[in-house]
Amino acid sequence: MTLIVSLSHRASFVALATLLLAACATTRAPVRQPGDALTLGLQEQREKALGDTDHWTLEGRLSVSNGKDSGSGSLTWRQDGARYEFTVRAPVTGRSFRLTGGPDGAELEGLDGGPRRGPDAESLMASAVGWQIPMVELKRWVLGLRADGGAADIAFGADRLPSRIVQDGWTVDYKQWDAGRQPPMPSKVFAERAPYKVRLSIEDWTFGQ
Repeated sequence: MTLIVSLSHRASFVALATLLLAACATTRAPVRQPGDALTLGLQEQREKALGDTDHWTLEGRLSVSNGKDSGSGSLTWRQDGARYEFTVRAPVTGRSFRLTGGPDGAELEGLDGGPRRGPDAESLMASAVGWQIPMVELKRWVLGLRADGGAADIAFGADRLPSRIVQDGWTVDYKQWDAGRQPPMPSKVFAERAPYKVRLSIEDWTFGQ
């Protein structure tokens, strides 16, 4: 009887250890390797191939937080050269709006009080909705590219695609890529500059006019 109990306990211990190891395997930190000649070369090729891509549409979900309040909804973002149309539909929270504009300024429609205008999309959205979204940089980050202007630190995953970009005070994590596309495109992009967080889950990409 003692032997049976001992073996039973040993089996339970082995089973528990196996479960703990499996849990550690599923929750391990993502791979973030510093760039080497190969990965940085591939990234430069990516940025040359997509750097002039300014006619596209993405469909997905957007979630934003300022550390106290948050909002989310479905998103359609159409980029047409220097002009954009950024539509968020969130009927439950009442944060449904359409942001359009370009070099000549931005306009926000759909909120109480009628359309609102501002010099640029980022400041208009911050003042009208309370959402801090780095629109200029995000236009590049959603394509998996470093933004123009500021210096950037970039790390890569085991797949040799960007896993993190740190630039202009923001940390951009690429949680998932759609490797079925050529070139692969981001499908989950999380950007954070405390206390602000912006999360994009991209369901579809369309390129061209």
